[in-house]
Amino acid sequence: MPRKLRVDAVLVQAVIAGALSFAHLHDLAAAAGQSGWKAWAYPVSVDLLLVAAWRRLRILRTDGAPVRAAWLWFAVALSASLGANIATAGLLDLDHVPDWLSILVAGWPALAFLGGTLLVHAPRHQTPETNPAPAPAPARTETASVERAPEPEPTPEAVEASEPVPALPASHPAPAPVLPAVPAALVAHARKVADDHQARTGAPIDTDTLRVRLGVPAQLADAIAAQLA
Repeated sequence: MPRKLRVDAVLVQAVIAGALSFAHLHDLAAAAGQSGWKAWAYPVSVDLLLVAAWRRLRILRTDGAPVRAAWLWFAVALSASLGANIATAGLLDLDHVPDWLSILVAGWPALAFLGGTLLVHAPRHQTPETNPAPAPAPARTETASVERAPEPEPTPEAVEASEPVPALPASHPAPAPVLPAVPAALVAHARKVADDHQARTGAPIDTDTLRVRLGVPAQLADAIAAQLA
């Protein structure tokens, strides 16, 4: 599907304004004695200097550099263009152009050449960048040949010290743990619990179950189980 062409009002306005300004500059140059192709080249030179100065101005602003020189040549080109448009509005008799205006028009090429050269070949301002510190070079490890010292021969004392010492038999056996004393009432209650458990399950009650049923510590449960046996 072909794309529809849309007319840009700003672009149309720019073309109309440029054409009128171009015609006014041509008429002024022709009236000042610049005949033939010279009269057509004069408006081209003025407009090109105006565009070059504006472009240089934007570049310098972006770089953060001074813009006074670009503003100067932009003002010169704008004055030449605006002056020509005002002069051809009836304020100046184009059949009798004053001598000073003829001199300005004749000297414009040299002025425009100088401005264009300075704008194009002016060094661009470069913002100083902080150079990052270079990364430290990795330490070069050098492998040194280490001579292994000869191991000394074991002495008889060292051999005797390295031999395991046999464990001596215990002269006294470990004492049996002492069970706490259990009240007779608690034993009687535990016996009823044990009889009830055996009647329901058919198996004697174990120590863990007895401890849970009575809610007593494990050591006390062992002492009660020992008395029920």
